[in-house]
Amino acid sequence: MMKWIFLALIIVPSLELALLIWAGSKLGLVATMAIIVATGLLGAFLAKKQGIKAIKDIQAGMNSFQAPGDQLLNAAFILVGGVLLLTPGFISDAIGFTMLFSPTQKIYKPFIYRMIHKKMKNTRVIVG
Repeated sequence: MMKWIFLALIIVPSLELALLIWAGSKLGLVATMAIIVATGLLGAFLAKKQGIKAIKDIQAGMNSFQAPGDQLLNAAFILVGGVLLLTPGFISDAIGFTMLFSPTQKIYKPFIYRMIHKKMKNTRVIVG
């Protein structure tokens, strides 16, 4: 798992930088910067809106005595998606936008559930 995180921390920023340089050469500096700022602002707005909805969903589940497992995962997706949208770059923006909305969160959920199940099976889940 750590090797994948390490590779992601090396490869993704390199790809982001290359894509930003390419976009800057094709669109110009001002247009590229405007896109970066616009996606950051839009991402902050959407993350706040979706985050409030996620909190209300968690509260509604708790009020009806349901475990908030899926709602907490949705909230985590919104948090990560919001952070990715605030990070400059087109790749992180694309991934961040997909993490904000329920239909596209379904892409990531099987992977996360498998990872949690695998860690629980290996008794490597730490709570608290």
